[in-house]
Amino acid sequence: MTAQTVQQGDLVTVIGLEVHVQLETDTKIFCGCSTEQTDEPNDTVCPVCLGLPGALPVLNEAAVEAAVKIGKAIDADIPEETRFHRKNYYYPDLPKNFQITQYDEPICQDGEIEISVEGQRRTVAIERAHLEEDPGSLQHVGGGGGIDSAEYTLVDYNRAGTPLMEIVTAPDFRSPGEVRAFLAELEEVLEYLGVFDADRDGSLRIDANLSIIPDDEIDSDDASVIGEDALAAANRTEVKNISSHKGAEKALAYEETRQKNAIQRGRAVEQETRHWDESRGITVSMRSKEEEKDYRYFEEADLPPLRVSGWKDEISIPELPTARRERFQDEYGLSEEAASKLTSTKQVADFYENVAGEFDPDLAATWVADNLLGELNYRDIEITEIESRLEEVTRLVELVAEDEITAKNARETVLRSMLDDGRTPDEVVAEEGLGKTGEDEVQQAVVEAIDENPGAVDDYESGDDGAINFLVGQVMQKTGGSADPGDVNQLLRSELEG
Repeated sequence: MTAQTVQQGDLVTVIGLEVHVQLETDTKIFCGCSTEQTDEPNDTVCPVCLGLPGALPVLNEAAVEAAVKIGKAIDADIPEETRFHRKNYYYPDLPKNFQITQYDEPICQDGEIEISVEGQRRTVAIERAHLEEDPGSLQHVGGGGGIDSAEYTLVDYNRAGTPLMEIVTAPDFRSPGEVRAFLAELEEVLEYLGVFDADRDGSLRIDANLSIIPDDEIDSDDASVIGEDALAAANRTEVKNISSHKGAEKALAYEETRQKNAIQRGRAVEQETRHWDESRGITVSMRSKEEEKDYRYFEEADLPPLRVSGWKDEISIPELPTARRERFQDEYGLSEEAASKLTSTKQVADFYENVAGEFDPDLAATWVADNLLGELNYRDIEITEIESRLEEVTRLVELVAEDEITAKNARETVLRSMLDDGRTPDEVVAEEGLGKTGEDEVQQAVVEAIDENPGAVDDYESGDDGAINFLVGQVMQKTGGSADPGDVNQLLRSELEG
């Protein structure tokens, strides 16, 4: 499938991304300071990450291993040798006044990620992915806390030096919605690799470049192909301070509308860097857009060339989300929707496979994808937060599979009580008297319901099949909800037609 073309008149939106991903390592990329987040500002710093004179960087092996894993996951070329450079610019949260990064020899080149857009698969090209150090963080105080209105700004260098992977896409997106789909897929891949923690503050940050160009510059056969002259001529804006999938979609929708409105009113779009103010839902101008020459790249003399020859072949990666979704459909006979839910995170997928290994795959899918995830989402709980209790959930599935309690009671009473009160499934069943009623007791309740409700019986015998539902309800009431509704329905019909 080619990229979607989202048009307004004769204008087309073109978007490329720079996604900054914090890598999950114990220490920073060039020093031994901990990456553990702390409430105390400037608490985990040292001469290296503060850029003090004479302090020398030493490359973190774990960060390189994480970068190689990402490269393999996006099917990128990983060169035998790569280098680090200094990118020179002034930011208050970069204490050295330069950033150690990679310029023309990145560790990953020419990769791709496949995404789903409106039910169809398409490929987004990854031009490069390179290692670098994270700057510190700024806290804008007063004046509403906005970057353009704050009374003053505080600097915290704890984050400075945290390993970053910057993933740069081709300008392959034609709508903010496509960007959101890509970010969701990318985050899934990173989470499966075990190199990324979405719950960490600032772990994913997005800079987005957006241009508006005439639609006649789009290839008629492939909407992802744009004339180079058109891209060079278009004044693009870079939108910064985006930190979520939803935020990216909202920021780019605003910027798309702002630029198209300006063009249609005959005004020029300035090439600039803009800040996404999430609280106000607008982008605001920060400065004119830098060009590559403004950064004055030169080779980092304190770090030797990085060679991963041989070693990169020893680094393995797990089965990735797309492959696992396809396998779940083939191996377990699941629908595409169920397979997508069950592979949304590696923890969910692993848990499903454990349950499906013991019980019917369809029953396991219902309990994990619908019942468990539905109740967790309602409570805004991640499955990782109940990881120590997943054996209890498996026990609940066992109670249903062995017909010891009804699926309705298991779902509506036991599971909810487990999550809300912390009780085990066996405790809930015993304390609430939810054990399944014996056949003799159910049969007796069926006979009583028929005897006590002659009107409903007459309606059923007159052809009103819906009357059976009333009688089922009466039996369920007599058995305290512990009978299986399907079994009750069959017993009633057998008794009435006997």
